[in-house]
Amino acid sequence: MDPRPLILGGTLKITSSVLPVHNPYSGEIIAEVCTGGPDEAEAVLSIAEQGANRMATIPAHTRSAMLHRLASLMEEEAEELTSLIVREGGKVRRYAAAEVTRAIGTIRISAEEAVRIHDTMVPMDGYPAGEGRTGMIFRVPVGIVLAITPFNLPLNQICHKTGPAYAAGNACIIKPPSTTPLTALKFGELLLRAGFPKEAVHVIPCSTTIAEKLAIDKRVSCLSFTGSPAVGWHLRHITNARHVTLELGGNAAVIVHEDADLIHAASRIVEGAYSHAGQVCISVQRVFVHRSVLTMLTDEIVSRSKALQIGDPEDPKTDVGPMISPDKVVEAYSRIHDAEVKGAKILCGGTATDRILSPTVLVHTTPDMSVNCDEVFAPIVTITPYDSFEEAIEMVNASRFGLQAGVFTKDISRAMYACRTICCGAVVIGDIPTFRIDCMPYGGVKESGIGREGPKWAIREMTEERFIIVSS
Repeated sequence: MDPRPLILGGTLKITSSVLPVHNPYSGEIIAEVCTGGPDEAEAVLSIAEQGANRMATIPAHTRSAMLHRLASLMEEEAEELTSLIVREGGKVRRYAAAEVTRAIGTIRISAEEAVRIHDTMVPMDGYPAGEGRTGMIFRVPVGIVLAITPFNLPLNQICHKTGPAYAAGNACIIKPPSTTPLTALKFGELLLRAGFPKEAVHVIPCSTTIAEKLAIDKRVSCLSFTGSPAVGWHLRHITNARHVTLELGGNAAVIVHEDADLIHAASRIVEGAYSHAGQVCISVQRVFVHRSVLTMLTDEIVSRSKALQIGDPEDPKTDVGPMISPDKVVEAYSRIHDAEVKGAKILCGGTATDRILSPTVLVHTTPDMSVNCDEVFAPIVTITPYDSFEEAIEMVNASRFGLQAGVFTKDISRAMYACRTICCGAVVIGDIPTFRIDCMPYGGVKESGIGREGPKWAIREMTEERFIIVSS
């Protein structure tokens, strides 16, 4: 098969180094893509500098119009984008289709925000030396944005980085994951069709070494990374970028109090735990339940988990498909086995093929077990009882992560107490931590990252303040 070219300065480029792309369900090689080496890294940075200069001269209404055109093209190509996500990422088709819909919305939100980047007047005549002068703060693009994206949201995560980057007037270098580069390359083609300057459009599948070479280059002004904490914090340590946004995941927790609607809570927990085989940074992982309703909620979660259809992501009936690679199945299964050896009990699941891990519910776990203290990134849920609401919050906070948490209670006082005391980037009352809409600010605290996504907030990360003084 002919390898898919990378996109360098808006030009399709064939390289001698290629990367096979596997279907996570069948294991077959579905495509090969060209990868960038040191020469391509230098070329992309040099051309991106020109692209940044070009983008900075384009007025906001034109940038907005280009993004709206991009969204329209994505709508036209929605079926192909969906199929790519299913084939290379293993995401169940209905979730893949939902991702495409969300991604289109993310680009439209970015288009709207492009014309809402406000300048600010600063009063100067409060001091004698400022009399006769006018002060203004302009928000200006940073220049080059390096967007390093994960496999689990191969389209929408790109949109959350490139949409704001282009809305703000920057050039963008997209470094997609090695497992799901096809979606990114298709997106790059749509960027060019939408009319973005060639010099500002780059999609470079590459090795970790080359990605680090891009990250440390002083020409990169903003690093926007979504992925593992180890890699994210390493990149922050070595990068010369002035602006860094890290979205690094966590071990998302849910509190279910005794006054909650248990059927609703169980339904949402199962949805949040097993969509995309648990490979979402805000997948439900830890469930804390008031002891008085522990048996009822546990039984409902187990019943719903056992009813899920497992198999081919192309099948419309499938609820849970494959994990991204066999080694990730092995890693997740080893966490379950380790927990079981240490005293945990498996209520359902706990079995695996070389590509699929069955939805698993564990009880009698302890905070130090890997299924609790680490991010499992797999279809695994632990259920732990508590006696007081304050105790539940202490257990939620006993984590090095802090991305999002969910709380099910009808008591407004308890809900507000949770909002004030849970150490996370977001607290979701009446729903699971997996809830996200694309206009909201999104990001974590502690080891879950720094900065915020969501087009409006990402634009802040991708612009700088320039103070202007005009003397009359």
